[in-house]
Amino acid sequence: MTKARDLAGFSTGSITNTTADGLILKGDGSSTDVIIKNGADATVASVADGTVNIAAAGSITATGAVTRALTRGSIDVGNSSGVSAPLAKGTAGTVLTSDGTDLSFAEAGGGAMEFISSQTPSNVTAISFTGFDNSKYLNYKFEFSNIRFTIDNRTMYLRTSSNGGSSWDGGSSDYKQQLQEATTGFQGSTETTSIGRFVEQTSDSTAERGIDGTLTVFNPGESTLTTTQGYCTSQRGATSALIFSISVITRMAASEVNAIQFGGGTFASGTISMYGLKKS
Repeated sequence: MTKARDLAGFSTGSITNTTADGLILKGDGSSTDVIIKNGADATVASVADGTVNIAAAGSITATGAVTRALTRGSIDVGNSSGVSAPLAKGTAGTVLTSDGTDLSFAEAGGGAMEFISSQTPSNVTAISFTGFDNSKYLNYKFEFSNIRFTIDNRTMYLRTSSNGGSSWDGGSSDYKQQLQEATTGFQGSTETTSIGRFVEQTSDSTAERGIDGTLTVFNPGESTLTTTQGYCTSQRGATSALIFSISVITRMAASEVNAIQFGGGTFASGTISMYGLKKS
């Protein structure tokens, strides 16, 4: 604007200049306050009436950063009005997802196995896991790594709880189990018992192998359908063949399971880790 007539249509104060702010362009239209146009009279950018949002008609190319003020972890996304808006960060463990129209943060999809906790028992007679959340997890898996007892030839067992571990079910008919183990051939037995035995004949000798394997807890949120299925290996004697155990244990007590305990003797070493299969 080099001529006085270029300013004829502007109201007082539309274009001003200060030492601190430099050039100030101020408008007050009924729908937009400021419109920037190119030589072809096409709109390049605009500021809607009473807002602080700049709407660019085309792409923005800049050698410096062009950003808005965002809280830590937030991102800018396009909204239903066709402008960008901040999307707040999700809670821990959530992922960015799309419903086909908009973006949001949500829990990871169902079927993902999630680590819950781990214990390395030493000089204790029982190991308890109470991190059950039946609203979040469908099943649970326990991983055993080199579990050893202080005395040879112990039978590792489990007990369950429906009160978060305040007490443990140990009635004479609380569990029904099928246990098979193999050295040269499978030998099995079915019985009703007060504990769930799932691997036998372990040793504490450093020359022998401790218990390695997995145990899955199915349907812990059901009142009468909780079962476990285990696959474990151990060793009987320093020169003996490995023992492979397969066990299926059904909890007969009519209430859901929200804690589990492992025992069988005094634990010397090893690791037990708990994982949950997420529902959604």
